[in-house]
Amino acid sequence: MAVRMMPAVGALALMALSTLPGLAQSNPLAADAPARTDTNTIIVGSADFPESQLLATIYAKALAAKGLKTDIRASIGSREVYMPALLDGSIDLLPEYAGATLSYLDKNATAHSPQDVAAALKAALPKGVSMLTPSPAQDGDVLAVTRATADKYKLKTIADLKPHAGDLVLGGPPEWKTRKEGVVGLKDVYGLEFKSFKALDVGGPLTVTALANGQVQVADLFSTDPAIVANDFVALDDNQNLFPAQNIVPVIAAAKVDDTVTKTLDAVSAALTTKDLIEMNGRLASQESYDVVAGEWLATHKLD
Repeated sequence: MAVRMMPAVGALALMALSTLPGLAQSNPLAADAPARTDTNTIIVGSADFPESQLLATIYAKALAAKGLKTDIRASIGSREVYMPALLDGSIDLLPEYAGATLSYLDKNATAHSPQDVAAALKAALPKGVSMLTPSPAQDGDVLAVTRATADKYKLKTIADLKPHAGDLVLGGPPEWKTRKEGVVGLKDVYGLEFKSFKALDVGGPLTVTALANGQVQVADLFSTDPAIVANDFVALDDNQNLFPAQNIVPVIAAAKVDDTVTKTLDAVSAALTTKDLIEMNGRLASQESYDVVAGEWLATHKLD
């Protein structure tokens, strides 16, 4: 997904949000935090949107069930923040989106299929960072419009926007303004030049509300977002393949990889489906906790 990203805020604003019982609560990203000394703990980070936080919770609880010590650093921020944290050892493990991570690491990447993206990502990862087996589950960017807008302009694909983009406001996360999988790619690949770009949240309630009430006419949402169906939005077909495959994949410090970690996270990835993500995201939207939703999913798949 290209990408559920938020602005790179200061480290002091990135205090840990995890409430999972039994997991450590220190914050290695705080500016005044002491140097990390507990090398036995697997610190699981996440981006600052619910699905990423949920996946981090699933990873941490699955590993803890195997007797490993885990700590969650939820809602770290954008890839520009959490990738350096992985590289400097502040965190050890992340749930990532294969295509978005590949694009971040290789601006010239052209892979689109799940297999090609996975192979290219493995080759692009920095020294000391590994990826485990990608899940068949995907959550990718979609350009969405209201049903009324789709009917008015006869929109089915992103390419169909070209004659009308100059009259429409595009909404998305701040980083979309400069990303290939965003404003840049929409212009280069599809020839779209919108009336303006409105910076919103990461496919969250601000974006959904802005699209529903007409503040923006086109918005970046995510394919597993239950708000698309709930609001009768239309997801436009990416018929020129701007957005690469976005399979969920554990990205981990190579030093933390062993048989237990690999088997545990591979089992999670194998069991996870796109349908599961839609269902669990709906539960999170109904204010169920990450702990409960993750725990019940793991129990259902006998991974707890």
